[in-house]
Formats: sequence, C-alpha cells, structure tokens
Amino acid sequence: MEFFRIRRDIPFMRHALVFNLISALTFAAAVLFLAVRGLHFSIEFTGGTVLEVSYPQAADLGGIRKTVEGLGFADAQVQNFGTARDVMIRLPLRKGESSASQSDQVMGALKGLDAKAELRRVEFVGPQVGSELATDGALALLFVVVGIMIYLAIRFEWKFAVAAIVANLHDVIIILGFFAFFQWEFSLSVLAAVLAVLGYSVNESVVIFDRVREKFRERGARTMSAQEVLDHAITSTISRTIITHGSTQLMVLSMLIFGGATLHYFALALTIGILFGIYSSVFVAAAIAMWLGVKREDLIKPIRKKEDGQPEVP
Repeated sequence: MEFFRIRRDIPFMRHALVFNLISALTFAAAVLFLAVRGLHFSIEFTGGTVLEVSYPQAADLGGIRKTVEGLGFADAQVQNFGTARDVMIRLPLRKGESSASQSDQVMGALKGLDAKAELRRVEFVGPQVGSELATDGALALLFVVVGIMIYLAIRFEWKFAVAAIVANLHDVIIILGFFAFFQWEFSLSVLAAVLAVLGYSVNESVVIFDRVREKFRERGARTMSAQEVLDHAITSTISRTIITHGSTQLMVLSMLIFGGATLHYFALALTIGILFGIYSSVFVAAAIAMWLGVKREDLIKPIRKKEDGQPEVP
C-alpha cells in the first residue's frame, strides 16, 4: 500500500557524513548526561510506600494527585486499579520519615478532601526489592539486545547486522539521555517503552535492508554503486514509513495528550523512540552499512562452473 511514489531517488547518503556527526554528538551528549546526572528512578526501583485507598464513588484522580503533591510528594504516582473507585498511591522514600507516618499524613489530607476515603492497604517496598527490579530490568534490556543481534546476524550479512545493532543502541541511549537531562521519572513502564522501541527500530532497519538486498539481486542494479542502491531502498520505502510511523505516532500522541500522568512518561519515551528510530534507520544504520563497504558480492553468491566450463545453475 502506497500513498505516493517518488520516481527519482533522493540522495540521502550524500549527506550521511554530516548526519553521522550530528548523531555522534547527540549520542555523546546522552552518555554524558547519563554519567553526570543519572536517571531519576521511580519508587519501583528506589523503594517507598504503596497505599490502596477506596472511595464509595468514582475517585477524583486529579484532586487526589494535587492533594498528595501539596504534601511535598512531587514524584508520587496516583492511578486507578481494579475499578474507578479504587486508587493506588505510590510515595517515594523521604529521609526521616517512616512508611507509617507517610501513610498517616496522606490519609489525613485525603479525608479532608473526602471523609469517606478508606485506607485498604499500606505496603512498604524496600530498597532490596528496588534493586532486584533494576537488575531484572537491565537483564531484560540485555537479553533483548542479544536476541536482536542473533536475529540480524542470521538474517543478514554481518555488515548489515552491525549497522542495525549500532542504530538500535543509538535510539536507546538517546531516550535514556533525554530522561537523564530533564530528570523525568524512569519507571517500569518507561523501561517497557524502551524495549518496545528496540523492536520497533529494528523493524524499520530490516525493511530498508530487505529492499537493499532485493535491489542488489536485480540484474539491472549491477552497475549501481552501494550508495545508489541505499538511496533507492530508502526512497522506495518512504511511503511505507510515513504510513507506519504516522499511524503509530498518532496513537502514541493520543496517549501522551489524553492518557494522564500514568501514561505520560511511557508515551513520551515512545514518541522520542519513534522519531529517532526513523532517523537512525536512514542516517545511522544505512550510513554505517555504506561505511563498512557493503557491496553486491556480499549478498550474491558467485556462480560456480561445472567441469566443462559451463555455469552451474544455482
């Protein structure tokens, strides 16, 4: 399905060096922010207090969130669970305060807002649990990267695999760099978004590289250089890219705008990942494949000759 078709190939690779320099500077800045400022981890990683509060009618999440933030818990998470009458509140650890004092303080304020508010459960999530979550999250990210590397190494020639892997890691580091620079809260939902971006980004790279492989195998492409083949592959997939990424971005933007505080950082991570995923597939993955010297011979098996000198039909 195509909305339009560009008849003349756009010379993307002519400007590959400039865009690669921009990518390198952006990547270096993201690594610097991660090293200097670090990530602002949520209660799921650092530990804190979890409260479950029940109301006789649908809870006013906006009012509850404003009340909790007014107590100084700027990073508190307020969300429904189960039904619209049940609310889960996650409070970060604060020095000099116990879990009991935090829950008493919050419930006192909530009962002032609605006297019928009822505390159902209080649970302290300790730093040990947070450490285990952080370790499990890092392992999940590592396993996804290794799985993608194995998949690309099997499906493509190694130069394509290396290019796609670098592009995927580029997207992940850029997302983490944004969260480190702005000190946005990094939660399990954001980690899920990062893992989703990994799969999403590699899909775009695979589409382009599949088109490159098809073009190299065409008889009419024997006189084309690798740069020309890459330009053709990217140009021929532009319509598909606009349809796929455009529709996905509309859905993610709807979550970002209308999803509330619960989905805000999840949708934000996806938005950044999708935008940089398009960029990296063209100006990082394709360019690196070109710098590595990908050529037709890497994808086309040489014709073997029989003993009588005639070419053997593969």
